[in-house]
Amino acid sequence: MKNLVIVESPAKAKTISKFLGSDYTVMASMGHVRDLPKSSLGFDPSDNFKPKYMVTADKKKVISDLKKHISKDTTIYLAADEDREGEAIAWHLIPALKIEKNPIKRIVFHEITKDAILKALENPRDVDQHLVDAQQARRILDRAVGYELSPLLWKKVRYGLSAGRVQSVAVRIIVDRENEIRAFVPEEYWKVKADFINPELKAELAKISAKTAKVDNEEQALNIESSLNQGIYKLASIEEKESIRNPAAPFTTSTLQQEASRKLGLSVKQTMVIAQQLYEGNVGNIPNHTGGLITYMRTDSLNLSTVATSAAKAVIEEEYGKEYSLSKPRVYKSTAKGAQEAHEAIRPVNLALKPSMIKEFVEPAQYKLYSLIWKRTLATQMAQAKIANTTYKIEAGRDKEFEFQSKGQRIIFAGFMKAYTEGSDNPEAALDSTEKILPNIKVGTVLELEKLESEQNFTKPPARYTEASLVKKLESEGIGRPSTYAPTISTIQAREYVTKTEDKKLIPTQTGEIVNSFLVDHFSDIVDLGFTAKIEEEFDEIALGKIAWEQVMKDFYGNFKKTIDEKEESVHKEDYLQSREIGIDPKSGKPVSARVGRFGPFIQIGTKDDEEKPKFVAIPDNLNMDTITLDEALFLFTLPRVVGLDNSGDEIKANIGRFGPYLQVKTKFYSLKTDDPYTVDLNRALEIIKETDEAKEKSTIKTFDKEKIQILIGQYGPYIKQGRKNFKIPKSVEAKDLTLEQCLEIIAKDSKTKTSSTKKATTEKKETKKKTTTAKKTTKKSADK
Repeated sequence: MKNLVIVESPAKAKTISKFLGSDYTVMASMGHVRDLPKSSLGFDPSDNFKPKYMVTADKKKVISDLKKHISKDTTIYLAADEDREGEAIAWHLIPALKIEKNPIKRIVFHEITKDAILKALENPRDVDQHLVDAQQARRILDRAVGYELSPLLWKKVRYGLSAGRVQSVAVRIIVDRENEIRAFVPEEYWKVKADFINPELKAELAKISAKTAKVDNEEQALNIESSLNQGIYKLASIEEKESIRNPAAPFTTSTLQQEASRKLGLSVKQTMVIAQQLYEGNVGNIPNHTGGLITYMRTDSLNLSTVATSAAKAVIEEEYGKEYSLSKPRVYKSTAKGAQEAHEAIRPVNLALKPSMIKEFVEPAQYKLYSLIWKRTLATQMAQAKIANTTYKIEAGRDKEFEFQSKGQRIIFAGFMKAYTEGSDNPEAALDSTEKILPNIKVGTVLELEKLESEQNFTKPPARYTEASLVKKLESEGIGRPSTYAPTISTIQAREYVTKTEDKKLIPTQTGEIVNSFLVDHFSDIVDLGFTAKIEEEFDEIALGKIAWEQVMKDFYGNFKKTIDEKEESVHKEDYLQSREIGIDPKSGKPVSARVGRFGPFIQIGTKDDEEKPKFVAIPDNLNMDTITLDEALFLFTLPRVVGLDNSGDEIKANIGRFGPYLQVKTKFYSLKTDDPYTVDLNRALEIIKETDEAKEKSTIKTFDKEKIQILIGQYGPYIKQGRKNFKIPKSVEAKDLTLEQCLEIIAKDSKTKTSSTKKATTEKKETKKKTTTAKKTTKKSADK
């Protein structure tokens, strides 16, 4: 093989291979091929933090397949993404493939088009060691935090918990916001509104005696109404101002995630998955287009190339007219802390490819995200919008001491708003871009009141973060970088430190709060926003070659390890028991407490020291362990409850188990997906049982009761079930024709295969251990000599 191009994903390999001739083979590394070992620290603090990389188990076949296409004369093009992570992937491939003696060329591109790929091949460079070192520093420092801190959490809080450098800061931000909400005391205020007729006009009290109106209570509101009823409403003046609006900057990773959340309802992870597909060209066959649809989607650059701004100008003039284009391109500068990597902003690779031209060839979500990027990019190069803002000032009251105001706006020239307006996290702010035309009334006109209304309101606590607003906060604080936002937010939810409310707001779980308390109390640096941002700045300096990555590790690790050792001795588990005494059970006289266990929050009556075993019951999602009352807690113990009898005279019981609420009839169980086990009545219970039995009957092909074997239809087709174990049915076999003997034969064969695989894995593990021990002994003998 003459030339081997190695990219990160099969989709990208497939797209790029279309641009290259038969002299080139394009293959995928499937991301990182080497990493630190899972079962050990993975680096040696005593040897200048030297990492111990190894080819991960899932990449051994990838490496083997790549090696088959390499001879000693093969030129290898390392074409991983153009960022630190991509640079490290390229760097790791060299020792993993043992290609040090081959001609190696590092190529980069920020869009997957024929011109970009050919240009990259013509302009190769060496692997940038500074970028690699920045990624190594992040990986090794994060490993240090996770590997050293997690076991301490197991000992001092609860087994199975874990900590992470950026993730723990993200959890802290969410917990801090929740504490602000809890501490918030609403303040009462009143709005006084007037509706006029002939012509129709709505106005609100804005000033009292020339000062900003502040109405604190009903009494004040009634006094104002009394004065208003003794006077007239007269249009005293009309104030008109013209304002200019500029378009929002081109998309970066974080702003794309925020806007896709606001306008398309996508999670941060969903946005990045779809953006990756658009970047790689992993879409349908679009006529007259080959390659990716957008530029690289992990960037904090606001730069647009001259090619892009020229293309935008041509499309704008064609779509909207010359008056909407600019005489010279609009340039944006990044204000993000530590903005890095010399990419462009996220934009379509070909602005002439309109969303309407791809709609029928791509997935709906791909079309929507592409449309968003296309419109935003065009808008950045369009003329300013001109808005006329009008305010009607209406004098009122017995002594003309009140001023009502009615505000309107008229779009004089839409400019960029013709293509795109940015969304807002505040629903009221979204109205700013809409026209509101006021009726034509002359100054001095006495207005006819239709309705006067005083409305009680209360100040609202700060809003919980959404995924998008959390990304905005992380970016503004300089925490994390474009490639880390999505995995950070996914991780804190996967670890169940944070969960989503019904309206997609992020809220900490009890586990998240207790872990945060532990870290704030004993590792304040780890969850300090300023400290975390400083570490990110140091990674940036490593990337620029200003400092050595080993020095950053040295500065961090010594004090961190010392703190870990100190806390091993000084922190007591009792300080972080996730429990709260609620009161005394009147029946037994035993204490009632709310606690958090392995499977979540629960109520306990009694203690482990009692002769009688304590009673337990799970706390449902609608109750909080921090606020649950004694009465609410004791009510939970009314389960299991007998709902009634079924048609055969058997008891139907409602209860909550490890997997949620359920009904039980003898040895049969029926999941209560939407019904409350405390209130479900007999009619509804019988309905659920009937529906479940009917659905089960439809999914059952055959049953062999004696051997407890069933042939069922599942999501992926027919399968055999014996007890709790499932077994695949070979494709060549017709499920409905299977006999008991054939089922037992499939089960036996499947079990044998699994046993064989387990034995093989165990043997391989023993052999590896044996080799490692032998190697250590050899090394020791050499050292002794």
